[in-house]
Amino acid sequence: MARAPTLPTAEDMPDAELTPIRPGEHHPAVREVRRKLRSVGVLPTDEPTDPDWYDPQTEQAVRHFQQERGLVANGVVDATTYRVLDEARWRLGDRLLYPQPTRAMTGDDVGQLQRRLAELGFDVGRIDGVYGARTVAAVRELQRNVGLPPDGTCGPATFKALARLAPLVTGGQPDALRARELLRQAGPQLSGKRVVIDPGHGGDDPGVRANGLVEAELTADLAARIEGRLAATGVQVWLTRGPSVTGTVTDADRARVANTTAADVVLSLHTDGSRSATPHGVATYYYGRDEATSSALGEQLASLVQREIVARTDLLDCRCHPKTWELLRSTRMPAVRVDIGYLTNRQDAARLADPAFRDTLAEAVVVALQRLYLPVDADPQTGSLSLADIRGAGLVR
Repeated sequence: MARAPTLPTAEDMPDAELTPIRPGEHHPAVREVRRKLRSVGVLPTDEPTDPDWYDPQTEQAVRHFQQERGLVANGVVDATTYRVLDEARWRLGDRLLYPQPTRAMTGDDVGQLQRRLAELGFDVGRIDGVYGARTVAAVRELQRNVGLPPDGTCGPATFKALARLAPLVTGGQPDALRARELLRQAGPQLSGKRVVIDPGHGGDDPGVRANGLVEAELTADLAARIEGRLAATGVQVWLTRGPSVTGTVTDADRARVANTTAADVVLSLHTDGSRSATPHGVATYYYGRDEATSSALGEQLASLVQREIVARTDLLDCRCHPKTWELLRSTRMPAVRVDIGYLTNRQDAARLADPAFRDTLAEAVVVALQRLYLPVDADPQTGSLSLADIRGAGLVR
């Protein structure tokens, strides 16, 4: 009999591991999953005859929730889905929000607080549902303005102050305006920027294996090619892992590397795979769930990377998509994940096996990064800029 998964509490996440619960399985943990699904309104309140069975109705509710929350809608309750499901039950005012030195509080209530603060003109950074340093600083600033002790703890008095200070105008993305202004102030030169490159998988996790290729090896090779080109333009580059890493490097580990370096952007490299040999193409992902909860610069960079790769290769354009994956959410700077081709597709695999093709991909990524910093009136047509142009235009000091 399969081992029943142990469901962690919200405080245990995201480091705790949850044995994935799959449709059709029979586990006591399904009761708790079903209870949380009912609490967020995606599952009817009636209890089935066998509450431990992961039945089709529960699977449909999980897929619906995953789709809403920018997760992979596969119906599997893994650690990420459970964490997001647990966070979704909180509403602003349900609990005390306070700074934690080691692991920030997370939840929908934090996201609601961030939106309210942003509408009032306080800088919370990206609205991501994480009670991190910038959100705590914004709460303290609010508390100073209304005559409360600036302790960063959001309790009844602070909630009342928020209720009294109704903004004259709601909506919009003030965090996006601040981010674009910081981008303008950074200047158009690529040199001097700081970039973290994240080769997906590695160590005990090889990723997709198909058609004689291994995802972890390909991403390490592509990361090295991008690193070399960026370093030649004066960019400071960090890798989240080396080619011979051992053990498992989690997305939380990769995010910590990026946040420690205080990089300007993060580029995460992956390939894809499918049970079918038919799917093929390239797709990019950025942090986002809806218009109010997203990374504006992440979306902009994802679009640039996607368009440059599609313009320079014959890979199918699978477009850009918002996701709430751990790496995209936990990094304090814009992060983009690019899934370059399907190793399970013979045509994509043949292209990725060609070193010259990987050189083309590397140049496309570097050019996309340069275009992120160019003003609109100086931004060239997609597919037309080269590394030589970047050097010749004086964009490398």
